[in-house]
Amino acid sequence: MADIVLKDVSKSYGAVSVLEKVNMHIRSGEFIVFLGPSGCGKSTLLRMIAGLEAVNEGEIHIGDRRVDQLPPNQRGVAMVFQNYALYPHMSVRQNMSFGLENIGTDKAEIARRVDEAARMLEIGPLLDRRPAQLSGGQRQRVAIGRAIVREPEAFLLDEPLSNLDAGLRVRTRVELAQLHQRIGTTMIFVTHDQTEAMTLASRIVVMNNRRIEQIGTPMEVYSRPASRFVAGFVGSPAMNFLPVRALAENGGKAIVNVGGAVVTTAIAGASLPAGRDGLTFGIRPEALRVAADGEIRGRVVLVERLGDRTLVHAGLEDGSVVVAEDIGKSTLEAGMAVALKVDAGAGHLFDADGVAYHAD
Repeated sequence: MADIVLKDVSKSYGAVSVLEKVNMHIRSGEFIVFLGPSGCGKSTLLRMIAGLEAVNEGEIHIGDRRVDQLPPNQRGVAMVFQNYALYPHMSVRQNMSFGLENIGTDKAEIARRVDEAARMLEIGPLLDRRPAQLSGGQRQRVAIGRAIVREPEAFLLDEPLSNLDAGLRVRTRVELAQLHQRIGTTMIFVTHDQTEAMTLASRIVVMNNRRIEQIGTPMEVYSRPASRFVAGFVGSPAMNFLPVRALAENGGKAIVNVGGAVVTTAIAGASLPAGRDGLTFGIRPEALRVAADGEIRGRVVLVERLGDRTLVHAGLEDGSVVVAEDIGKSTLEAGMAVALKVDAGAGHLFDADGVAYHAD
């Protein structure tokens, strides 16, 4: 295993810039997730590490080697694609062993690696079947097994679960997390699904518009987003954003007028930008709860009953609509008046450029 380091990596197609000055240090054994919307450059970045896309500027290092000028088969990585890419006329065993046979690996060693990978992935009984005889989840495990037998320094996975149905995605996600725990090899996983990122990653690389917005653990990204984009992209339901109508201070803490109510935050007023214009207040639904003594008043627009909790969509006096939480046995209905209590320590402020300010 080895660290992967990217230094000022850029990519463009003619005059179209795809990635700009990307810097990153992935530690050996980490499970890194590239997360972002379609078109943000995350798959391109993965393919550049794999050697499937050329680097226009910058350097890529794997361990003590600079690899951005090396062909894919000399980089020590293995790629798992979204569409499995299995040979339909070969058995599972043949699909898993084909790459090793091509580089002249000893037959006994090939058999050992294939059997070990099949044991880890619980596909031993499937080794003599062909891909057409497998389910989608089984095919994806074979594709992962084909990568495992190469014993690479890193696994690169490009949206490997997106072709699976919802239930199978959950089960395969668990299997993938357990596999990483067993083998401990560096994994880089590309997805636009923030649930996959939150549940799998050691650290998440949030990408947007050709650049990295934030790198952090799942809870760092969730609790202390670096920008309004990260705050809105990570979390389901998404964070509520309310325009700040007025701003004051009390005891050094920022007091904001949002949604027709005055809310005391835990954010230091001195940390805010000097101009203080164009501020937005952000609060997650679980930090905005239905309570009789709530500061923010509104009227219920929609109720989503999820069993253990209820999501309440409420229209506020200033025309804003927010999502708040209530107990699972909530009696609220559309059209009813509602009061919402803000968790002062969980609020965020964003300036006009989307930069985040948090409580200390």
